[in-house]
Amino acid sequence: MLILVVLRGSSFLFQSVFFLWLFSAIFFTACLVFDERRQIENRRECFCCLTRKKNKDEEEEERQTEDVPEGSFMMTYFRNVHGKAILWGPGKVMVLLLFGFLLVFGAYSATLLEVEDTQREFIPTGTSLSDYFDASDELFPDAGIDFFFVFEGASNIYQSRNELARLDERVSGLSNKPPYIAEPNSEEVFRNVMAGFHDYLIENGSGAIGNVTLDEESWPTNEQDFVNSLQAYTQTETAPGSRFRRDCSFSFSELEAINVASEYVRLTKESNGRTIDDADKQIDAMDLTRDLVQSWTDLQSAFVYSDQYVTIEGFKVISQEFFRNIFMAIGAVAVIVLITVASPLAAALITFCVVGCIVEILGFMYHLGIVIDSVSAVMLVLAVGLSVDYSAHIGHNFMTKPGDDRDERVMQTLSDVGAAVMNGAITTFLAVAILLMSESYVFWVLSRMFLLTVLFGVANGLLLLPVLLSMIGPKAFEHHKELPNEDLADESVREGDEETEIPADEIMKGKEELEGDKN
Repeated sequence: MLILVVLRGSSFLFQSVFFLWLFSAIFFTACLVFDERRQIENRRECFCCLTRKKNKDEEEEERQTEDVPEGSFMMTYFRNVHGKAILWGPGKVMVLLLFGFLLVFGAYSATLLEVEDTQREFIPTGTSLSDYFDASDELFPDAGIDFFFVFEGASNIYQSRNELARLDERVSGLSNKPPYIAEPNSEEVFRNVMAGFHDYLIENGSGAIGNVTLDEESWPTNEQDFVNSLQAYTQTETAPGSRFRRDCSFSFSELEAINVASEYVRLTKESNGRTIDDADKQIDAMDLTRDLVQSWTDLQSAFVYSDQYVTIEGFKVISQEFFRNIFMAIGAVAVIVLITVASPLAAALITFCVVGCIVEILGFMYHLGIVIDSVSAVMLVLAVGLSVDYSAHIGHNFMTKPGDDRDERVMQTLSDVGAAVMNGAITTFLAVAILLMSESYVFWVLSRMFLLTVLFGVANGLLLLPVLLSMIGPKAFEHHKELPNEDLADESVREGDEETEIPADEIMKGKEELEGDKN
């Protein structure tokens, strides 16, 4: 079943990636062509039916003449407000203290996260199934998880008949400690066909179930008589041991296996004002019960089984792989960022911001009541990939800014890509904002974790990373250390004590000739 789920999920992922590429290659390209036509015809952006009175170049020249700030409101904000605030001395200290507190707070809260059984959360409230579970919790608060000791082979069962009949002695006194097996004080809790069969033979003999010869311990004297009398005792509706009918497996007249039914005590805990199943105790109960059965070397071959073990195995896998998968995802991000940014220090700072974002998400997950389960595990791995975008764009753009003044390079970076990063965060959140009102557990978790991812991702990318880059950021790429071409017109050449202005066109022409000679 798990393999089928993985294969189906992989097929959906392939389809998503394929159509994403298809729309990018066809539809998006066509949109760019239409937008280019709009610009050539001097039409406005949002209202294409309207034409500008002046073309865009004339408006640009007029704005420069009137000293109107270039760019959108968001770009102006990042250049004149945001950048100056966080690059101011006290502003840097406040940013570092804020994120230091968030990191410590997130790390501590993350240690309180636990794997929990959230199966019931998938059931809509007010349904008949939800009402059934609520009534069951109220009327049967002590009901635990049923499980079975399974013993195979007629020969093994016959040879161990006395030990099997006294199996309750081996599981007594385990209710208050792992593996939390309920005390075997009634057949409702502990149903042993071998004990019932032996008690019947002691009290009534074998006259009604085959009239076989019994030894001094009131057992049939050979294996075949044992199998025949056990079958007569359990396998008909009117048999004296018909209550054990489903605890014995016969193939014609051959005994294949027997079940000894038992149950665990109620393994629950209080979480956010409600009683839920304790996944950690269930994992301990399952593992230690298996170890207990394996220690019974005189009762082999044997194993233990429960319908709930499928779910508990899922808890166990999630608890083992949750943080491991996150670390692997962060490691993969670090390698890819190092390759694309091509600066070990910049890649380390970007990765640090991603780690900080994930730690902060984990901390706030606990306080929002989001537990570790299959839904949150998937979403957190996705959060690693989503959060890296905000920091990677800032870090990469910073490496393209020339100069030795880190503050100025950060200011230019925020002015160039700050608005794009913020707009990307807003659109990402708006895509799932409608899910905040959903009553579905999956959508409830997804929307809140997306909110945390966008919030802390953009905060680390636009607040913490710029401050770190302004303090210890690396130098620009070698090919970006020269002055940009547009600045050449302002250059001057000093001859002796005089400063002579060289026309921009001559400088450009000389630069092109120099590059031609190099080639």
